[in-house]
Amino acid sequence: MNWNLLAEQVLAGHELSDEEGLAILESDDDHILELLHSAYQIRKHYYGNKVKLNMIVNTKSGFCPENCGYCAQSIDSEAPIQKYRMMDKDTIVQGAEQAHRLRSGTYCIVASGRGPTNRELNEVTAAVQEIKAKYDMKVCACLGLLRPEQADKLKEAGVDRYNHNINTSKNHHDAITTTHTYDDRVETVNYAKQAGISPCSGVIVGMKESRLDVVHMAKALKELDADSIPVNFLHAIDGTALEGTNELTPMYCLKVLALFRFINPMKEIRVSGGREVNLRSLQPLSLYAANSIFVGDYLTTAGQEGTKDHQMLKDLGFEIEYPAPQTLAE
Repeated sequence: MNWNLLAEQVLAGHELSDEEGLAILESDDDHILELLHSAYQIRKHYYGNKVKLNMIVNTKSGFCPENCGYCAQSIDSEAPIQKYRMMDKDTIVQGAEQAHRLRSGTYCIVASGRGPTNRELNEVTAAVQEIKAKYDMKVCACLGLLRPEQADKLKEAGVDRYNHNINTSKNHHDAITTTHTYDDRVETVNYAKQAGISPCSGVIVGMKESRLDVVHMAKALKELDADSIPVNFLHAIDGTALEGTNELTPMYCLKVLALFRFINPMKEIRVSGGREVNLRSLQPLSLYAANSIFVGDYLTTAGQEGTKDHQMLKDLGFEIEYPAPQTLAE
């Protein structure tokens, strides 16, 4: 396969076939630099050398009635995690201050559970209003399944983006969770879109899905028209249903990111959870396909130090899209 030619075709409007997608995932490791160079041509066309930073605050941990096999907060999980109820407004706002210091352009307010209660929604919307008044950053909410009126309330408060991942392919969904459907997830993303909120939806790779499933995930997100696509790589946690699962290699993760760039050329593609443990020393190469990363910790697992992420971007010659606060030492 001529990856440069395929990249040129994508920039001209070509949509990958399943066979072309599989060819990326099944390509020889010896050709990884050629593949990433071609993915970078697409990435550079739309985003130049800029990288977007995002930071998560886990505002509610545990107490989730869903049975997602990857999640330490699941009702079936025996993982020894810290559990706490919804943070108050002031604590959520304090997290935004840290995100501002780390030069994050997007602050992600995440809560476990099937969906938000009225009280939880009120805490989030009050915090969002204060954050938007204080800081020049986007706010993303990730609170589970939404009703249309809840999406409207989040929009009114100033939420810019709503995240609800499809996580896996429709075909593989029931192997991961049975307490909600794939269509439930798609419906929530559509409710956010209807409310005028930018849709964010992504995947978790490495959950015993097939390579064709991965191709179909990328195509489903294209059809859903998600503006931001977080690509997570399974960090299997002891005590979860997927404990001990270890299917990923750094090379395969890079091919997955290239695939998502070829299929969703204009979208923000974010290297997300599990990048440190799955990409390991090859993390910098991921940004030749992706144009966004998380800084700081994830939900129940630790991330890389923000200063190391900043140094990595500097070493690559990439530019952080969000300007540094004057109080931040370079």
